[in-house]
Amino acid sequence: MLIWNVLNLKFMNSEYDPSGVGCANGNLFGLPHSYETAKLIVIAVPWEVTVSYGAGTGNAPQRILAASPQLDLFDFDHPTGWQQGIFMEPISAEILAKNHHYRQQAALVIDRLEQGKSLEPDLTAVLAGVDAAGEEVNQWLFDLCQQAMNQGKRVAVIGGDHSSPLGYFRALATKYPSFGILHIDAHADLRNAYEGFTYSHASIMFNALQIPQITKLVQVGLRDICQDEVNLINGSAQRVVAYYDTAVQQRIYGGQNWLEICREIVAHLPAQVHISFDVDGLDPKLCPHTGTPVPGGLELEQAYCLFREVVKSGRQIIGFDLAEVGDADWDGNVGARIVYKLANLLDLSQKD
Repeated sequence: MLIWNVLNLKFMNSEYDPSGVGCANGNLFGLPHSYETAKLIVIAVPWEVTVSYGAGTGNAPQRILAASPQLDLFDFDHPTGWQQGIFMEPISAEILAKNHHYRQQAALVIDRLEQGKSLEPDLTAVLAGVDAAGEEVNQWLFDLCQQAMNQGKRVAVIGGDHSSPLGYFRALATKYPSFGILHIDAHADLRNAYEGFTYSHASIMFNALQIPQITKLVQVGLRDICQDEVNLINGSAQRVVAYYDTAVQQRIYGGQNWLEICREIVAHLPAQVHISFDVDGLDPKLCPHTGTPVPGGLELEQAYCLFREVVKSGRQIIGFDLAEVGDADWDGNVGARIVYKLANLLDLSQKD
């Protein structure tokens, strides 16, 4: 507690030097903010129970936190963005322990299904237990997000796999009667209870669409998708708009520039926008240890260009989540930079 009081006093006295050495004080980017003084509260959700390929994203919040003090704080889009106040809640040891336990339980179900065998009679209860644990995490996150928003704070979430932000979406729906999601991902995540798990990482956007306040889902970077997901997109009456990576690249090869395409993408979004960023939407060289890497994808500056156009259009970014960052130093480095950029663009979009 003493270190926070000293650092906050320095900040209030304008003694904090944003050009100085990053301070490993337990907060993101070594910033001298507390829950009380911060405008943006970042919540870690170390959860990857249903991952069906590469594991390790449950450790992403810690990787991002550890890398974050190495960043320089000057941001070309918002040079003083750090002054908004950014505070990351301590990573929950309880959620992390539950993650380890239920990850082992889910692996039994996934292994049985991959063998082409029935879950009955012994694994049906295991599946139900994993679903119940997922709902508990959703409620835990919902409560934390609503608590912060009720105090006038903004919220961001760092997963974990991409199932992580559902409770956050539900909390946003209590504040905003209508909003859209700009979704960066190699996958559409529109499967209904993938592998039997209601809260699968591959079902996050299917579950998001069950929230009526989410009136638009615009997906960018898609390149690994199943027929059922394509059918859902095509039958959504434009509630879901997909920008498939192959089609976008063909347009660029044909002479269109990315900035024009970004403005077209943004035009589909409503006035208030949540950004849901799965790092496997990027070229895998940027986060090679992500759970389900797919060749192709966006460069990081392409993603930033798109987000800038959201701000320039006059739309308001109301929150963001980052998911699927791998358990490696390099991935944590890239993840920390994405969090900082999104935090600054969020703040910029909410200024008059």
